[in-house]
Amino acid sequence: MDEEYDVIVLGTGLKECILSGLLSVDGLKVLHMDKNDYYGGESCSLNLNQLWKRFRGDDQPSEQLGASREYNVDMIPKFMMANGTLVRVLIHANVTKYLNFKAVDGSFVYNKGKIYKVPATDVEALTSPLMGLFEKRRARKFFIFVQEFEESNPKTHEGMNLDTITAKELIAKYELEDDTIDFIGHALALHSNDSYLDQPAMDFVKRMKLYAESLARFQAGSPYIYPLYGLGELPQAFARLSAVYGGTYMLNKPQCKVEFGADGKVVGVTSEGETAKCKKVVCDPTYLPDKVHKVGKVARAICIMSHPIPDTNESHSAQVILPQKQLGRKSDMYLFCCSYAHNVAPKGKYIAFVSAEAETDNPEVELKPGVDLLGQIDEIFYETYDTFLPTNDDDADNCYISKSYDATTHFESTVTDVLAMYTNITGKVLDLSVDLSSASAGAEE
Repeated sequence: MDEEYDVIVLGTGLKECILSGLLSVDGLKVLHMDKNDYYGGESCSLNLNQLWKRFRGDDQPSEQLGASREYNVDMIPKFMMANGTLVRVLIHANVTKYLNFKAVDGSFVYNKGKIYKVPATDVEALTSPLMGLFEKRRARKFFIFVQEFEESNPKTHEGMNLDTITAKELIAKYELEDDTIDFIGHALALHSNDSYLDQPAMDFVKRMKLYAESLARFQAGSPYIYPLYGLGELPQAFARLSAVYGGTYMLNKPQCKVEFGADGKVVGVTSEGETAKCKKVVCDPTYLPDKVHKVGKVARAICIMSHPIPDTNESHSAQVILPQKQLGRKSDMYLFCCSYAHNVAPKGKYIAFVSAEAETDNPEVELKPGVDLLGQIDEIFYETYDTFLPTNDDDADNCYISKSYDATTHFESTVTDVLAMYTNITGKVLDLSVDLSSASAGAEE
């Protein structure tokens, strides 16, 4: 271990593994260590016995739940947008060859106590029970504007500058009702709270376009895809990529201590009495706790069921977004469901998650609106975890720390953090102008 590296990466969470892979491809000499004896860090996947050990100690799971090895329960459950940034990163890094994806069956939104399919196009707007007749027409006009909008073609802008007008001002032009704004902003544009309404409309419109383009990609019932065998496959795929390009991996390395020189810059990492020298360190918040501060908590429920989420058209995999306003909250609540169709549970079993930014210290009460929508549950586990943001100046100490994973059940915010870290580390912007059709081989409907 007594060698010098360009970068030492600590933790094998998804963010760290993506960066390790990308930096290795760039020709940097990378050492990747984890204090755990498994891949994935906070974003690992657990089998049934591991899940029980984590939440129930020495208790044993019921035999009726099936074989432990057939479960791959993600601790940070998130779907991927089929045309989204993570898919572009996977293609850019050529790791799609290590992965198989399957389209997610359904995308839904909660409104006034019921679950509805999210209408994403002008055609779907006209048939959606979410809106009355006149509102459908107004929504259809808005959807057509979004579908035809091209940033580089002023003729499609209808005389508006989306960089200066707010999302609220754009929506007002189409006279949409509050409930319509709710599902468009939260279930299509995937904003986690209403602060986007006061921001420039450009990002809002681009997010809606991404949803519609992703939906069209595989002609499935949702814009999302998800790996067979769960998200634990992703860190391992990037670890293989890193190894192909000469990266070195070491699991089960206790007490990874980051060492600093007199100038405050990182000089290496010590574990078990050996020090590996390096110019830069990339890590998750648990490795440098004095350089991060707590910004919140995520509450979640993990459920094992024998049926799909009710009112989701028997979807074997689905996302349901519960907009903040519908529940009188400050941010959204999310339902995520996958099953044996994605090889994450035995035949006939479904894994459902309810997650939200914690606004209280009682996850069981706080998550009840989401849990109540799941129907009969075989087993349920509750958990809260703290979320952290880095406070250090990475130019001053050469430490690049990732943000904690949020409550959302899609990957867009996660990858934004990764790309910003990549640019900070390398001084380059990752070129993601890739041929998306090359990912189709790795996905099935």
